Amino acid sequence: MTTKSMRILIIEDDRNDCNNFINAVKKRNDVEIIGMTDSDIEGLKYASLKQPEGIILDLELNNSMSGNADSLEFLSELKKLNLGYEPIVVVTTHIYSQRIYDIVHRNGADIVLYKNHPRYSAEYVLNKLVSLREVRPERTIEVLKEELKDDRKKITDSIARELDLIGIPSKMAGRKYIHETISYLIENKGDNTNVIKHVANVYKKSPNTITNGIQNAIMHAWNNTPVDDLLEHYRAIINPKVGAPTVMEFIYYYVEKIEREI
Repeated sequence: MTTKSMRILIIEDDRNDCNNFINAVKKRNDVEIIGMTDSDIEGLKYASLKQPEGIILDLELNNSMSGNADSLEFLSELKKLNLGYEPIVVVTTHIYSQRIYDIVHRNGADIVLYKNHPRYSAEYVLNKLVSLREVRPERTIEVLKEELKDDRKKITDSIARELDLIGIPSKMAGRKYIHETISYLIENKGDNTNVIKHVANVYKKSPNTITNGIQNAIMHAWNNTPVDDLLEHYRAIINPKVGAPTVMEFIYYYVEKIEREI
């Protein structure tokens, strides 16, 4: 049984409902509110920064000052955050429509609660949220964070080992850029972000500096590491006119290789 209180985010634009949730949480020790907003847009920011285990989402945010009136889009945008885990999502609504319910469930909601139901209350919603948590206790945020930490360590160790094998020194700036690039692509599969720009933002450098640093690290290996070692550890085909991998050929070779290993 999970003993830590469940960290939840509430996205609700009705002031009375918000106060009811606050008062209900004060009376129990199994739930903690880590964010409350009337905006689906702000809700996504909270989800990304604070990683709630549970989310209570009002389907109609008619009084929101900085979000969309229809919060259906929140569910699809939530998936794009690549949190590394699936928060439990309880949707609340005044709409009684099987079609809407089906759409909401397809987009990732665990349960939909009808606000006009005679049993509906803040306490009722919280009880449902906690009961869903108990159905899948192994998916608590604490466990998920440990899993993510282990995965990242495996990725980090694999990248370091591969770069050592082909003789790229740890003191080279390009090695840091290579490491960050490979890590990002493995951990954010399917993300269309320009990875060179991402690394440039991380290190506060220009994209050209990042590209040149990576290329210098590659050329250092191909100019100094014994050919037999390179052939053993880097098995992709290289254009003989160039004599060494291009930056993106090198990066994606190791992304695929490390993904197979882990």
